[in-house]
Amino acid sequence: MAISLKKGNSFNLTKKEPSLKKIMIGLGWEVKAGNALDLDASVFMINEKGKLPADEYFVFYNNLQSPDGAIKHTGDNRTGLGDEDDEMILANLESVNPAVSEILVIVSIHDAESRKHNFGMLSDAYIRIYDVETKREILRYDLDADYPTSTDVEFGRLKRENGEWIFTATGIGGNKGLQGYVDMYA
Repeated sequence: MAISLKKGNSFNLTKKEPSLKKIMIGLGWEVKAGNALDLDASVFMINEKGKLPADEYFVFYNNLQSPDGAIKHTGDNRTGLGDEDDEMILANLESVNPAVSEILVIVSIHDAESRKHNFGMLSDAYIRIYDVETKREILRYDLDADYPTSTDVEFGRLKRENGEWIFTATGIGGNKGLQGYVDMYA
């Protein structure tokens, strides 16, 4: 049975799941009736200084793989229709460049400002970590807070500390847009 996290909770993947190597980070949401939104999952692989080691460590719909091959985005879901995960990120934790200390998972709404879209038009948003080898969900964080005016949300962070990977359910809403995150971490 998967562990259910609340905002701010952390889970030490390395200690609790010592054989864990390859994970799928699944992101999901439901669009409320009458809305058509294009959400984009992005990953920022940042170093100890809080910056990308190189631009290619920003993995998103136009750069589907990190240069170390550790992170792979499976592609852009432009509608959010269907059950289960709307966008997926595959990660091989053993292959992550040693210069990367944190992996941030961000979801932003494409053209939110011009289309007047926000997270208030969504429901049932979540992030989950799934063990690819055992085909088992390890943990899930259902975003329990409503973000009625936010156009982007940091869903969670995977942080490497002393060789261990720790996931923290962050749930931080904002209005930076994807470019705002790029500006922060580039």
